[in-house]
Amino acid sequence: MATIDTVYHYYLSTYANSTVSRYDSHKKSELRDIYNQMVKTNKESPLYKIQNSKDVAKFAIDVKENARRIKNVISSLSAGDTGIESAFSKKVASSTDDSIIEARYIGTNGNTDSTEDFEIEVRQLAQPQINMGNFLLSNAKDIPVGSYSFDLNMSSVSFEFQFNVNEGETNRNVQDKLARLIKSANIGLKAKVIENDDGQSALQLESARTGLNDGEDKIFDIIPEGTTTSYVATQLLGIHQITSPANNASFSVNGVEHTAYSNTVTIDQTFELTLKDTTAEGESETIGYKTSVDAVADNLQELVDSYNSIIDIATNHRGEKQQGDKLLADMRNVPMNYRSELESIGLRTQDDGRIYIDKALLADAVTSEDSKENFKVLNAFKNALNERATAASINPMNYVNKIVVAYKNPGHNFATPYISSLYAGMMMDRYC
Repeated sequence: MATIDTVYHYYLSTYANSTVSRYDSHKKSELRDIYNQMVKTNKESPLYKIQNSKDVAKFAIDVKENARRIKNVISSLSAGDTGIESAFSKKVASSTDDSIIEARYIGTNGNTDSTEDFEIEVRQLAQPQINMGNFLLSNAKDIPVGSYSFDLNMSSVSFEFQFNVNEGETNRNVQDKLARLIKSANIGLKAKVIENDDGQSALQLESARTGLNDGEDKIFDIIPEGTTTSYVATQLLGIHQITSPANNASFSVNGVEHTAYSNTVTIDQTFELTLKDTTAEGESETIGYKTSVDAVADNLQELVDSYNSIIDIATNHRGEKQQGDKLLADMRNVPMNYRSELESIGLRTQDDGRIYIDKALLADAVTSEDSKENFKVLNAFKNALNERATAASINPMNYVNKIVVAYKNPGHNFATPYISSLYAGMMMDRYC
């Protein structure tokens, strides 16, 4: 199972923290349809052998996840059956300075909300709690050989950590050991060892969350076990010291004061704001909407970026094994079928298959008298890309190099549901 573990670790480390779209939620009927497509694909697919390589599994996961991203973007640009042009009325949020406040419109397509531009001042960002340990000589052996323990308290939960100091272990060895121990516990703490220019090192602990709930004065607290040795070791390491306390975000909207536990806040269920820095004293940032032409460019750029991402995946997996050749050919064919029409409205296909948007030419195309014809081209491109992405999402194994062992008997085959997940690119192991 080692290979599966490695692949799942790759999936979690690469994609688990991706922003979840509301288009990742499905009705039961939609999930049933996806499952039926997977089973049908499995039923008609020949028996084959795949190369025993971790790269194969990673490639399949990359294909599936990037195809899913394309489908989500297309879903966000498809309002019912009215075509892509209606989605370009979807508002796009703007901020006068994205380096201070990043704004994103989260209202539903077609909503005629009355939210107007507003002013926001950011006085303080939400901060995590940081405990910086004492700087000790890295090569020294200040902590005697023995067993030690301490309690780490977080709100209503308490964790006990035990560690040993073995013969010959230096201060740095002990700090590294504790950092690994705390990180592997997955309790919402980051741990790392900091070095200075004097050959000293310190263990730093940082909470993953920011801000303090009502009645809290700290996010976590470290208390040594009730023995003299554990108390001395904890004092020596200094990890019980709160060097930077957690704080809530403090900001005002049109002069009305607000606080938040994190630096991502929602205003009127219309704007999602990410606070990145404080505003200058007496100054504010304006949050509003971009012009319609800018909104068209931004929405279309999101679609192009999702297409370019899967082109990059295919290109990065090429080489001696030619893993990405079929994927690259399939995806490049989508814009190539509409190349002249797309280029006339500002979507230029480059030699490597990626698409570049000429925003000036696009602005002219969507505001001209024949804009309806231009939107027809965009609709055709969107639909063709969605069809190709759906196929890749259902069966990413179609793009993996493999050796066909036997074709199934046409008309007399049957589905094997337990292998369906393999054809979704999520189960890969030498024993499959």
